[in-house]
Amino acid sequence: MVVKEFETRVFTESFERIYKCLSLIEESDLWKSPNSTIPPIGNLILHLCGNARQWILSGIGERPDNRNRDAEFVVQDKIKKAELVFLLENLRMNLRQTLEEMPESKLKEQMVIQGFEVTGFSVLVHVIEHFSYHTGQITTLTKLLTNKDTAYYGGIDLNQLNRLN
Repeated sequence: MVVKEFETRVFTESFERIYKCLSLIEESDLWKSPNSTIPPIGNLILHLCGNARQWILSGIGERPDNRNRDAEFVVQDKIKKAELVFLLENLRMNLRQTLEEMPESKLKEQMVIQGFEVTGFSVLVHVIEHFSYHTGQITTLTKLLTNKDTAYYGGIDLNQLNRLN
């Protein structure tokens, strides 16, 4: 059940929103930032990939951890949008495989990632939350750079009340 929720929140929501933002910005906007404390969209995508690889592929999947976190924040203005989409799609494929192969017992298993003692369940929650947070930053940067609405909920009435009957 938590894996299904992960797929919905990360692959259906965050990935699609990131792709929407990439479709709205110009190639030249990929590495722009309003100031030195805000990473550009390109760096945020590199950071999301590095984090998910470390936490899920290495943490849950027990693959070697070769992450260089600091490098994720160095402007790589030779990297194009299409290459970032390739990285995200490769990540999606590897995450799906790792989660499909993950035994249910892994959700309760203790592990240490980035110095934090966590369970497999908390790893999945962390990556969901991390993607959501940085997808929001990517969205804000996109709106600042383009002055366009992302229309994530275009055509959906979000003012409906919750009712059981």
